[in-house]
Formats: sequence, C-alpha cells, structure tokens
Amino acid sequence: MKDRMQELKHGKETTEEEDEVAVGMDKGFMDEFFEQVEEIRGFIESLAEKVEEVKRNHSAILASPNPDEKTKAELEDLMADIKKLANKIRSKLKSIQQSIEQEESQNKSSADLRIRKTQHSTLSRKFVEVMSEYNTTQSDYRERCKGRIQRQLEI
Repeated sequence: MKDRMQELKHGKETTEEEDEVAVGMDKGFMDEFFEQVEEIRGFIESLAEKVEEVKRNHSAILASPNPDEKTKAELEDLMADIKKLANKIRSKLKSIQQSIEQEESQNKSSADLRIRKTQHSTLSRKFVEVMSEYNTTQSDYRERCKGRIQRQLEI
C-alpha cells in the first residue's frame, strides 16, 4: 500500500490561497439604517398602544349613560397624538422608500439594498395593520354611537 499523505498535504496548501475573498461592507450606513428601523418600529408599537387606549376610551364612553368630559378630552388628545405619530411614521417610511428608489435607479443591486427593501416592506405592512385596526375601531365606534342615539330617540 502506498502512503499518499504527502500528496494530500501538498494539494491542501495550494487550495488555501485561492479560497480567500475580500468583502467590503459599509458598516456605518447599515448601523444608521437599523437605528432608523428601530425608531420606526418603536413609533409603530407606540401607535398600537394608543389605538388600544382609544378602544378602551370608546368602551368607557359607550358604557356610561353620561360620559364625562375628561374621558372625551382624553379621547380627542389620543386621536390627535395618533394623527401626529402616523404622519411622522409615514414621512420616515417615505424617506426610506426614496433612498431605496435612488439606489435602484443607480442600478445598485446588493445585499444591503435587499435588506433595506425587506425592512421597509415589513415596517410598512405593520404600519398598515395598525392603521387599519384604528380605522376599524373608529368605524365601530361611529356605528355604536348611531345605534345608541337611535335607541335614545325610540324612548
């Protein structure tokens, strides 16, 4: 039997040099991007909490025969906060979208761009979900108020 260990060692030495690949990554930009993503995600979570609070206030107003002005004022403040926060989120998502479109127009196709697209679509989808929930809540409240007024008119 022939000992071929020397041949294997010699073959291994030559292939190691060919396996080295240099990958250049712009860490600063992606770090900045992910900070922006986390900020938007926090805003969306805050928006969802405010929507839940609006639901609680709607229930409190509809449950009491004579809702107090404090609850109504809180509801108005919450709705104004939601509107401001939604506009802020919308503008931040729009700026991300514009930067993505700008890179696409320069025909840049990279992993960074795909990551940004995915993050943007995920944040946009979550934002749309929360705003849809808010709109549904508003519609339900309106319908329940109409029903309440009709019942009061029947009496």
